[in-house]
Amino acid sequence: MSAENQGFNTRAVHAGQAFEPRTGAVVPPVHFSSTYAQDGIGGLRDGYEYGRGTNPTRDALQEQLAALEGGSHAYSFSSGLAAEDSLIRALTRPGDHIVLGNDAYGGTYRLIDRVLGDWGIGNTPVDMADLDAVRKAVAANKTRFVWVETPSNPLMKITDIEALAEVAHDAGALLVVDNTFASPYLQTPLALGADVVVHSTTKYIGGHSDVVGGAIVVNDADLAEKIGFVQFAVGAVSGPMDAFLTTRGLKTLGVRMDRHSDNGQAVAEWLLERPEVEAVLYPGLPSHPGHELAKKQMKKFGGMVSVQFKGGEAAARTVAENTSVFTLAESLGGIESLMNYPSEMTHASVKGTELAVPVNLIRLSCGIEDVEDLIADLERAFTFLK
Repeated sequence: MSAENQGFNTRAVHAGQAFEPRTGAVVPPVHFSSTYAQDGIGGLRDGYEYGRGTNPTRDALQEQLAALEGGSHAYSFSSGLAAEDSLIRALTRPGDHIVLGNDAYGGTYRLIDRVLGDWGIGNTPVDMADLDAVRKAVAANKTRFVWVETPSNPLMKITDIEALAEVAHDAGALLVVDNTFASPYLQTPLALGADVVVHSTTKYIGGHSDVVGGAIVVNDADLAEKIGFVQFAVGAVSGPMDAFLTTRGLKTLGVRMDRHSDNGQAVAEWLLERPEVEAVLYPGLPSHPGHELAKKQMKKFGGMVSVQFKGGEAAARTVAENTSVFTLAESLGGIESLMNYPSEMTHASVKGTELAVPVNLIRLSCGIEDVEDLIADLERAFTFLK
């Protein structure tokens, strides 16, 4: 059976993971070598020369990522922002423009606006659900990228990838989709018309809160060549141990995402009934404005739930600081449940801008614990509300 005809979990376990030929080790070894012996000058063995350019462990992860996203090429980086930076530098030039969601991840906006802005890359934040507004923003500038997160972080907005791809392509731009929240198990943007998929592999792909990384996946050889050159020339690559840990996590992604999604759905439904709650932002709820679209382009709805409180900032802070199963911490997507107050944590860099997160909002990353314990933990925290 060809890999293209295999199911997701089969590809996750086997893509890039052939047994080691000398000993038959089922788990490929981690290759820590920084350099490789040559058979005479220029006589490279299987193309291996120097660790920044190639590493068997990183290559295996990249093959695995491409197989799961349905891409032809994947590149692994030392962090999600390193991946995004390399992508932008590979495919844009000073004077180019990026149209991005007005609820983008704070780190992405900081990179584009405050770092690459000084390099001459412009940007326009826009509501990605308003296709006319996107068209207008794209047409007003020399737009190279339309950049979207769906679901978005942390407002959980759902964007129509197919429709946005058409808008971008009509203007000669590329559609970049940050697929971190959904993961390739729940959503495959390349199949919906996207040109580039980016990930913080630190999150669901790694899945165990023990490794930082990022990835880019494409289906176009020309784009791949340019991205691969920057990966090599700039060198923000994932190290062999990081690549190994990411591969190990990726093998169980499908199993974990099923549990994350089931727990997220149950927590969202419980929150919806609480009188202290102003709004629950979760695409699995029929009341969510993107629910039908999410059903169309996602397999399930994921483990991320955002909630806003009637008691404002004080209520949000109180709940965030009084859980025990949910840990107050940055990041998301691990097997353990995490609680985040975005306004002062993950999105502090966009305070005072139109990307600012409501101060009455907390973000929940529902792990794989027993859901009864997650709900009981939240219920205890709610008792601290006056």
